[in-house]
Parts: sequence; structure tokens; C-alpha cells
Amino acid sequence: MRHLLPENRPALVLAPMQDVTDLPFMRVIARRGAPDWFVTEYFRVHPDSVPHAYILRSITENQTGTPVFAQMIGRDLPSLIRTAGKLAQLPVAGIDLNLGCPAPIVCRKNAGGGLLREPAALDRLLGSLREAIPGTFTVKTRIGYADASEFPALLDVFRKHHIDGLTIHGRTVGERYQSPVHADCVRLAVESMPCPVIANGNIVDTATGLALLTQSGAAGLMVGRGAIRNPWIFSQLRSVFDQTPPPVPTHRDLLEYVLELYDELARESRKLIPRAHVQRMKKTMAYITHGLEDGGFEHAMRRAVTPDDFFRICREHLDHDNPLPTLPPAGSKLFCGFEELLE
Repeated sequence: MRHLLPENRPALVLAPMQDVTDLPFMRVIARRGAPDWFVTEYFRVHPDSVPHAYILRSITENQTGTPVFAQMIGRDLPSLIRTAGKLAQLPVAGIDLNLGCPAPIVCRKNAGGGLLREPAALDRLLGSLREAIPGTFTVKTRIGYADASEFPALLDVFRKHHIDGLTIHGRTVGERYQSPVHADCVRLAVESMPCPVIANGNIVDTATGLALLTQSGAAGLMVGRGAIRNPWIFSQLRSVFDQTPPPVPTHRDLLEYVLELYDELARESRKLIPRAHVQRMKKTMAYITHGLEDGGFEHAMRRAVTPDDFFRICREHLDHDNPLPTLPPAGSKLFCGFEELLE
């Protein structure tokens, strides 16, 4: 990972988000200011798995010019080694292991964040993967399963196996996305890990990003939900680091982004079913509508059924030149805890 770090500023990374950060989303984000690297949606790995063809396209057909890490999730070691070998033959910047997904169905299988409950098993798994992966091998983790007090012991495991980078979502698995981030845990990792540490969680604008950098000392930032709401966030952060004027997007700019994403996703559909496509868009739109102060937009979008509904609602609420709000609404349920970073 070190070779990807910019020389004179912190690194900026788009977080892997399942069913969001696919090739169309990467294209749309890159047009508004690409991060320093992407991470794919996770490849589910088990004894019968093969790398998912659609996710593979994020690597093999990615023409944004931005490096891409391939992320795996699973616990079956032979399958992980086999899959890592296949992915390493592709034009990837590295292989990343997901130890942070809090989805109950994943954790019940002791994969993703569920693996954090088993430090001994994680130790064996990381050791074997480190031996099997000749190139860059990174890990994305949370700070524990049930409590942040678990984190020092996890850092001992990570440090033992000479991983090339560690990205930390500064919450426990149990906290999911419903708490402030523990910047002190990220700082502990920065102070004790020999590899670069990237901070993730609660970054919704430049101020929250800078605050997390200051509080953690991390080598860079990974932005997830904040980049869905504000796809200019990488350009804005880069402008702060470079001391140049940042982009100031308007509601009409947001409308253009939404319509472009709609078209990009539609173009990738093997068989476009208009109403199903609207439902697909609404999953992403939840972070956009909730990120604005106009509660009417969110309310109306929930009831959109047809493409005509979708376009009409978007234009009613976004087709004007007022600047977008910098922050989500205070007390947001989808962007919980960002206010604490600014205190």
C-alpha cells in the first residue's frame, strides 16, 4: 500500500459498500474527482465459490485510471487462498480481507466482523494468507466484535503477520453504524502498526475528515456513505490539502449525479425492468435524500414506483442552483455520530 500513498497529503479511498460500489458507481465517482484507490464489493468465498462475474468487471473493465483492490470475505482458508490466487492474476493493486462487515447473516458464519470473535482462528488465517499472497495484502477491520477493549489483542495479531495496510472502521461490530467512531483506537493502531493505517467512519464532509485525521494521525481516509451523499468529497478534501478552491456543488449538480448514476446502472443491466431499476436506485437514494434538510424529498422518494415518478420527484426537489448543505441533518439516523468529531 505504501507505493500508493501520495507524497504530500493523506490518501483518499472509496470504501467498499455491497450493492453500491460497483463499476457504474466507480465511473460516476471518478468523474467528480477520483480517490487514490477503489476497493471492490466483497467477493464471497466458500468451498464452492467462484469470483462473481459482475464484481470482476470492477477490475477487468475499470477504465477510470484509479487502482483497484479486490476484497474477499469468508473463513474457509483453502477457499480464500484459492480465490486470492485467482484475483492476484488480475490487474489489482492488492488483495484485501474483510473483517468488518456487521451483517448478522455474515457474522453468524463467523466471516467478516464475526471472525473478530476468534483471535486464534484469525491468527492462523492471516498467517496462511500472508504466505500465499506474494503481492500487497491488506485488511479492513472493526475495533472489536462486542467491545473496543478487544482491539489491542487484535492489533497484536495484525502486527504479527506483516500486512501491508490496515483500514479501520472505528466502531465495533455490535455498534454497526449507530455510534460515534473511536478515533483513539485508530490512533492506537497508528502508533503500534508498522504499516499505513487508514481511518474510516463518520466522514461526511471536509471538516469531519480533517477532524478524524487530526484525532487519529492516520495516513489517509476511507469514505463510504459520505461519498454516496456527496460524490465531490474526494475533490473537496484534495482541495483542502492542496490549498486550492474546492468545488461547491448545487442541488442541480446533485440532480445531474443522480440521473447519471441511473443511466450508468441501467446500461449495465442485462434485462432492464423499469420498476425494479427504480427500486435499485432507491436503495442508494436513501443516503442522498436523507442527507438533505428537505424531508419532503425523502418522503416522496420512498413512494416512487415508476421511472416517471423517480424523475419527477428528483426534479421537483433538486432542479435549482442553491448550494448543497455541507452536513447531513443533525441527529441523522444514517450518518450517526458525525457531530462528535467536530466537538
